[in-house]
Amino acid sequence: MPVNGGLERLHPVITHHLVNSLGWQSLRPLQEDAVAPVLDGCDALLLAPTAGGKTEAAIFPLLTAMESERWTGLSVIYVCPLKALLNNLLPRLEQYAGWLGRRVAIWHGDITAAARQRILRDPPDLLLTTPESLEAMLISIRVEQSLLFAGVRAVVVDEVHAFGSDDRGWHLLAVLERLSRLTGRPIQRVGLSATIGNPDELLGWLQGSGCGTRPAVVVAPDLTQSSRPEVAGASDLPPAGLAAGRPPGDVEIDYVGSVSNAARIIAALHRGEKRLVFCDSRQLVEELGTALREIGVTTYLSHASLAADERRQAERAFAEARDCVIVATSTLELGIDVGDLDRVIQVNCPPGVASFLQRIGRTGRRPGSARNCLFLALDQRSLLWTAGLVHLWGQGYVEPVAAPPEPRHIVAQQVLALCLQEHRIGSGLWPSAWNGLAPFDRTAEPILRHLVASGFIDQDGDLLFIGPAAEMRFGHRHFMGMTSVFTAPPQFTVLSGRQEIGRTDPMLLTEKIDGPRLLLLGGRSWRVTWVDWKRRRCFVEPADSGGKARWLTPGVSGASFALSRAVRDVLLGADPPVLLTKRAERVLAEIRGDKLAAAHPGGTVIVRAGDDVRWWTWAGYRANATLAATLSGLVDVSQRFDDASIRLRADLTRETWEAATADATERLCLPDVDERALAGLKFSEALPANLAYATLAARLADLNSAATVLREPARFMVPDPQSP
Repeated sequence: MPVNGGLERLHPVITHHLVNSLGWQSLRPLQEDAVAPVLDGCDALLLAPTAGGKTEAAIFPLLTAMESERWTGLSVIYVCPLKALLNNLLPRLEQYAGWLGRRVAIWHGDITAAARQRILRDPPDLLLTTPESLEAMLISIRVEQSLLFAGVRAVVVDEVHAFGSDDRGWHLLAVLERLSRLTGRPIQRVGLSATIGNPDELLGWLQGSGCGTRPAVVVAPDLTQSSRPEVAGASDLPPAGLAAGRPPGDVEIDYVGSVSNAARIIAALHRGEKRLVFCDSRQLVEELGTALREIGVTTYLSHASLAADERRQAERAFAEARDCVIVATSTLELGIDVGDLDRVIQVNCPPGVASFLQRIGRTGRRPGSARNCLFLALDQRSLLWTAGLVHLWGQGYVEPVAAPPEPRHIVAQQVLALCLQEHRIGSGLWPSAWNGLAPFDRTAEPILRHLVASGFIDQDGDLLFIGPAAEMRFGHRHFMGMTSVFTAPPQFTVLSGRQEIGRTDPMLLTEKIDGPRLLLLGGRSWRVTWVDWKRRRCFVEPADSGGKARWLTPGVSGASFALSRAVRDVLLGADPPVLLTKRAERVLAEIRGDKLAAAHPGGTVIVRAGDDVRWWTWAGYRANATLAATLSGLVDVSQRFDDASIRLRADLTRETWEAATADATERLCLPDVDERALAGLKFSEALPANLAYATLAARLADLNSAATVLREPARFMVPDPQSP
């Protein structure tokens, strides 16, 4: 192996094994460039396409530091968003650490109590875990936290973009700050990701309280910097951020019109190859998987409502097979190894460019092979939005990662968790637990006052401790409900004899039916034989066919401003820079003809069709929610809006429009929040009601994009009702 700057700084035993155990001739560019900053203790964000060697880029220099600086006990924590990803990484990291006589262990919800006790008795050098399990260790009465974590020097956060875009990221940041208080030193933070639109901002976010005071480096040798708009939602969107590169390869869009047609296309194409098919709902995974099996295709399924054993068996069988298909949700997006893939197929439109890049990155890993993705659109809307997404990708755009605003419910959870961890906390000293990191600082005092007033926290002089309301609400199973910051809707466990198949939505067990009740789960039909309502269990036996799959998926969804505007561009004639089949070209031409009046390059459009008055903003769900709230006097009482348009009152005139919008940019309103939405905001009951509603409203809003729309001219494409 040639000697270069990175290699010569790695421990010689690691260098030896790179050549003789792994057969490597050199380090990859990311691995080479990451050695110096990681070994020197910098916080770092390591960016490379999927399968770019990010894990090794972080671990090799950390193992070197472990040896050269004589770290002892648990010194490196490796955090992942998925248990399956941790399981997948364990053998590889055990091999690397074993070269130096170091040990690795894993701790998550599926690990037995005996295995956890072994870790506590004799801590490993490197621990693989999730944020939820880290929290569980911090609050557990069975863990001597000051002993277990005393030697922690570094934390690796894999798939950091998955944390940075939701509440699990706020939770992780808060837990890392508490961890650094335990160790009495700053902890080096190394994030790994393949698809980031704003790397500098994300690294600063990952640094937490160390942002601006600790050295920080973005390492991205394979990626290129492109310009970034100064205002999110600006009309000149994209390009934006640090695009993870347009991967070379073969991308094609087809229109198939139905699940059965999709199954036939998948069965006919690329026979003898291993194909990974992504769907963005569990129901679609089940329906497509069943359709493929019915026409004789060897098919496996993977989604979050399948039992862990079912998923592992499917993923293992798929990894070892050749001529087969695995149909999955985003559970297989984040790098879990399912062997050497030949093809990725995407049914309908993924949620964004970053997700698309993750998925296409699962292919093209063999020398001489290219990355590839075939899009199959089941309906016209999916075809249009897929074309818009690929058009956006063609411009080099990747969505910026932004943490959800105003995480007050996470602040409430953290104050309660700190009381559990410390047993007693000082009423004047508690903000120091997070090293001054906002919003876990003095600005959270109104939340603390509410927790005390509501009985979640008791106070004795200057000491605060867990109160009866918290015991009653969160005390089940030693406060395990406190460790997770997301709420999962209730599901019933489906059992065939003693074998767990997965979980189903209770509405399938309660809806009125004629004949036997049939479920679709794991790509198979099951007849329900008995339901244990008290224990939420459903017993089934195999059925020939006819099962139904459905899951309730609460929460706000919807397209971004950037994607919605890219879709408008496609309507106006922009062609995505990939191959479209003849079917896709024909249907896209029909869509453009049907929506000719709904799009204009110079602004928004108001179209009347009888009593239906539609304002075509092409601004995305959150911007339209903000506009509907701000212009509530003009909006139809049903407040109907979607990613592309808002329904206005039937009696709208040009005069009432101009009067209502004249000063609208100066009085933008947060969207209204349905009371039922609070059920999806975990720990909302630990907040004052007004703060809980304000949190949800802030997360539903897109003020910048709404202001952009209001500054654009609005064209009335048909006469108003007062015209002759």
